[in-house]
Amino acid sequence: MAAQSEYVFAGKLSDLKSSRKQRVTVSDRVLALFYANGQVYALDHFCYHTGGPLSLGDIEDSHGRMCIICPWHKHSITLDTGESLYTAIDPFNPRNIKHNCSKGVKQRTHSVRIEGDDILVKLSDVTEKVFESDRYFTEEYKVFMENVIKDPILVKKDPLGVPLHSNRTDLKGFKNK
Repeated sequence: MAAQSEYVFAGKLSDLKSSRKQRVTVSDRVLALFYANGQVYALDHFCYHTGGPLSLGDIEDSHGRMCIICPWHKHSITLDTGESLYTAIDPFNPRNIKHNCSKGVKQRTHSVRIEGDDILVKLSDVTEKVFESDRYFTEEYKVFMENVIKDPILVKKDPLGVPLHSNRTDLKGFKNK
């Protein structure tokens, strides 16, 4: 799928202002819309790290950069560029804290335009998979997820032998809480 040549409707600004974050689908791509400091941002919805739902994260100001904090593993992603940030500490001088160190751009962002109360989004060029968040929009990932839905236990187990991420209740000695 190449970049859209035109902006398409993605939602109402009045709705986004009240919720500050929304999950939307634009041309088969799942996006997260964010409203922060009077600006609207669009990023791929699934966090580059392990696919966490960014629309459920918290929006925070990280030393002057607006970020979404992934609800699963607390990765900090800038809303404007998709850059992953972290705070570094010098182990030889713990008082020397370096803020907003970058892991580079990991999350794909998309162009946003506002017309009246309409939020319009233009997808960036997604033909080349260059960002880590792109993996959630590949055919391989779709096949993987279809297999997970068929049998959510797969082969991964923790050290105690309990299946991870399972909603199955037919396992001996395993109860969902």
